[in-house]
Amino acid sequence: MIKFLNEAICSFRKCFTRLATFSWFVVIVIGIMVRTDRLGATSSVMRSLGLYSQYESLNKYFRSDAWNLHDMEKSWGHYINANAPVVRVAGAAVLPGDGIKVAKEGKRMPGVKRLHQESENSSKPEYIHGLMFGSIGVLVEKNDKEFCVPLGCEVQDGIREIMSWEYKEGERQGSHVVETIKLGHRVSEPFGNSILLLDRYFQTAPAYKQLAELNDNNERVQAIIMAKSNAIAYEEPPIRTPRTRGRPRLKGESVKLLSLFNEKAGEFKTVSLKIYGNKQDIRYYSTDLLWGKGLYRKLRFVLVEYGDTRTIISCTDLSLDPAEIVRLYSKRFKIECTFKSMNQDVAAFANRFWTHDMPKLNRFAKSSDPDRSTGIKDERARRNVRKALDASEGYVFCGAVALGLLQMLSLLFFNGDTGLKLRYLRTSSKTVPSEATVADWLRKNIFRLLPTNKDLTISQIILGKMDANLAFYEDATA
Repeated sequence: MIKFLNEAICSFRKCFTRLATFSWFVVIVIGIMVRTDRLGATSSVMRSLGLYSQYESLNKYFRSDAWNLHDMEKSWGHYINANAPVVRVAGAAVLPGDGIKVAKEGKRMPGVKRLHQESENSSKPEYIHGLMFGSIGVLVEKNDKEFCVPLGCEVQDGIREIMSWEYKEGERQGSHVVETIKLGHRVSEPFGNSILLLDRYFQTAPAYKQLAELNDNNERVQAIIMAKSNAIAYEEPPIRTPRTRGRPRLKGESVKLLSLFNEKAGEFKTVSLKIYGNKQDIRYYSTDLLWGKGLYRKLRFVLVEYGDTRTIISCTDLSLDPAEIVRLYSKRFKIECTFKSMNQDVAAFANRFWTHDMPKLNRFAKSSDPDRSTGIKDERARRNVRKALDASEGYVFCGAVALGLLQMLSLLFFNGDTGLKLRYLRTSSKTVPSEATVADWLRKNIFRLLPTNKDLTISQIILGKMDANLAFYEDATA
């Protein structure tokens, strides 16, 4: 198992221009996996490995120029594709995606802004100040246990002005919806053909336009997106005859999708599918229609009934079986499980990187007020603000890698392991343990595994830093 961790983490070595920076990446990922508290985003990592004297050196990693987030995302995707049991449908990897709003109190953190919470959870306030992250993961499965391994997670709101300072092709200048499509297309590259699973928030014409532009007639990435209940589609335009005058029509008659539940009730098919962990009898009706004002892209719409629930799902792949579309969309919620684990198991969103060069957040600012970053004109200040933003995203990515490694360890090494059953309150209910269970086992055994495998790169790095820490305190007390 420790050899697997060594191989996985060392696959990132080519992404770093300096060995010293890579060594801190090793410390951060392992430290996040085994830390026992969250009292400080980076100090908790140092405490977990006993590296108290090197705290300042660790913090410099996040603002280093020796790594690039996009290169690390690509390396991570290639490793997952080659070593994890990736779920594929007709040869295409399944990639759930969504956004998450993380509350932040930092007044000088880049990207922090006033956000509206659309969640129906009554425990969440309607408005918060924080960061808006877009994230894409990939489904992996073994022994009927599925995980959504996070592939990429980036800030996608409140940073347009910052990105305009040093604009490069592909930089984030669009909305959260468009940027999530771009993120999904980018991180899906190592997997080849892919299917994005997104909720109804992403059912917009700009999203489909961006996807078509990125695919460039290749159709490598398809999308399954829940349609809004008030969605209106269009039939094909009537066939033109040689005597037809005027411009060719782009669309035919409009169709209110919700009305089809009653109009086509006799044409619904019944099938038994396993959705949301349970086998259920569902009724569905499928039709291919044009959608989007001014876009008029042909989509496959699947109207679904189960219990008292009525849902409309759209798919860009017109060859995909309607029942398979329903089954696949039910797996989108796995990204929500990933967000929960990133928050609770590895505290991936505990970042708090800021800079004095960032103007203070005005909590009473109006949406019409100019972005607080517009007042930054000095090149040095702009560079510091961008580094603080990169540090936040770099920390979240390290947490994503740590969670992904815990998920892969669970699937590949802990099936039916009796040593993990002691963590259950009564009896073990699942053959594959959760990420939290694997992390608990790892933090109890990491200091046994490292010394017994001294030839491994990660062992040499961590044990070397522990020796340096011990020497520091010996000199201090001499």
